[in-house]
Amino acid sequence: MTTGVTVAVIGAPDVAKELGKRGTESDVTLFNSVTEGHATTLVEPTQFPEKFSPLLNALAMADQCLLVVSELTRPVAETIATAELVDVPTTIVLGPAVGEAELARALKGGRLEGAPRVPFDLPHLRERIEGWRAPAIEGSVMIPIDHYFPVKGVGTVILGVVRRGTLHAHDRLRLWPTPKVLDIRSIQVHDIDRKDAECGERVGVALKGVDVDELTRGQVLAPDGSLAEGSEIAGGPFEKCRYYRGDAGVGAAVHLAHGLQVVPAEIGEIGPARVRVTTDRPIARIAGTPAYLIDLSVPAGPRLVGRFTVPT
Repeated sequence: MTTGVTVAVIGAPDVAKELGKRGTESDVTLFNSVTEGHATTLVEPTQFPEKFSPLLNALAMADQCLLVVSELTRPVAETIATAELVDVPTTIVLGPAVGEAELARALKGGRLEGAPRVPFDLPHLRERIEGWRAPAIEGSVMIPIDHYFPVKGVGTVILGVVRRGTLHAHDRLRLWPTPKVLDIRSIQVHDIDRKDAECGERVGVALKGVDVDELTRGQVLAPDGSLAEGSEIAGGPFEKCRYYRGDAGVGAAVHLAHGLQVVPAEIGEIGPARVRVTTDRPIARIAGTPAYLIDLSVPAGPRLVGRFTVPT
């Protein structure tokens, strides 16, 4: 049995590749390291800053975050503003070109002001990461899908992390937010066949009952009745990104990010206590977790409007 952790490596490209072996590549790139039964997956938002969603997806996939600040550029400023609103334990890696005083000014007043800071030293970072573990969350199994593809002789395979509970081969799970109920044909953890996988482990799962063209990133494998779905999502309170310069209000066209789902949406209500949006297609609603509003039309500054929590 292995233990696992997923680490977002943000702020600077080409750092994750020094900490793991390149694996799955898309708008986010995964790097893997397995040491003495402990598996680490490092997630790099490869297509950020050209696209915003890879940054949020990398953070949504993560149990821990390495924020690498090698210089204070506009993309790094947006990265900091985004990481401040995401509840992922964050360690700041300080490059030699950025001074402590300069970094302190950039972080002042935000969640990251008191985050641990370490120098850019690869052996030290490897040692630090090896001590991290994903939190064990009990309950019915839940796996957000981050990649999917066909495999000859196997069929449809999805990749994801077990975020709650334990996954067993031959489980029957619903593909949220669709009505489909699927069979778990087989499970692999880092290319090793397994009968089950624990919370925090990264899995490849062969599915029966669905074709690849029916899948999208952000769909969730979970028992029927354990989640909710719909085209309206509401919650609160609303925490605005302190650097957002746009004017997204009622009627504004935005994108909603929830879990690994990123979909177009329209704001129906927005205020300090409550936010309500209508999405252009049904999404899986995961109670007690955050949702984010994204404004891709903002001319300058962070594209993240803010966040709210989906109620239990």
